[in-house]
Amino acid sequence: MTPRGSIQRGHGASSVCLDSQHRASGLRRLYTPRPVTVRLAPGGPPVEADGVAVEAIREEWLVEDRWWTPRPLRRHYFELALADGRSLVVFRRGRGERWYRQRA
Repeated sequence: MTPRGSIQRGHGASSVCLDSQHRASGLRRLYTPRPVTVRLAPGGPPVEADGVAVEAIREEWLVEDRWWTPRPLRRHYFELALADGRSLVVFRRGRGERWYRQRA
């Protein structure tokens, strides 16, 4: 028997053994996307995120993955420098109107 929270190795893979007590204690997925309100320039890039002005767009990229599956992934990301000094990564799925923030 393996102690709680220990790493088990076998068949070339590793996994963490957690019991129901650990799951109930508030463990959560890291870097889960959270909704964010983004205002865009007319036909252009983000100019405001959650009511804070965008000072600069540091980087912009497109992720296209799982194109061979019934549910492909397509996200348009922006790394923003905000007027309050924070950096924020935001994305939207495909051409959707919903925006999300995500820690890198």
